[in-house]
Amino acid sequence: MKVVAFNGSPRKGGNTEILISEVFRSLEASGIETELVQVGGKALRGCTACMKCRENKDGRCVIDNDGLNGYVEKMREADGIILGSPTYFTDVSAEMKALIDRAGYVCLGNGGLLRRKVGAGVVAVRRGGALHVFDTLNHFFLINQMVVPGSTYWNFGVGRNVGEVEGDAEGLANMKNLGENMAWLLKAIKKAE
Repeated sequence: MKVVAFNGSPRKGGNTEILISEVFRSLEASGIETELVQVGGKALRGCTACMKCRENKDGRCVIDNDGLNGYVEKMREADGIILGSPTYFTDVSAEMKALIDRAGYVCLGNGGLLRRKVGAGVVAVRRGGALHVFDTLNHFFLINQMVVPGSTYWNFGVGRNVGEVEGDAEGLANMKNLGENMAWLLKAIKKAE
């Protein structure tokens, strides 16, 4: 089994990546393969509403000059998906929003490509706005008929400067628990298939 995480922060090695890595530790301890994909800071334009993905039915976006089609393929191949984003004006980063809009439209328009996969959102926040970001990420999972595991609290960690999130013991514990719950759910789904 494999979980792929998309880091929507332009800061490689920043707080969002640190939180994702904490989830990965629990997943890997349960024997689940993980992969981190850096989306933040890369060119990824928004959806143009051309409807070609629904017309062509090939599981691809016709905008083929950025990484979106590769990201969709990674989602399709994975058993679980993590979307991680910093909090920007109480919402996801621009790259994460483009990923959600375009990948979501391609997957929905091609027969529900992500149906029954496990999805989890991870949010880094300085102070406020994390719940809105968490909702945005969860909307992607739920509209795609994915299964979302919970944790002991909402999936966010507090920290502004790179590494500060490591001082948020509760946030790190939430990520550890999220990884454990995600691993359990992935295994339960696999057993039921």
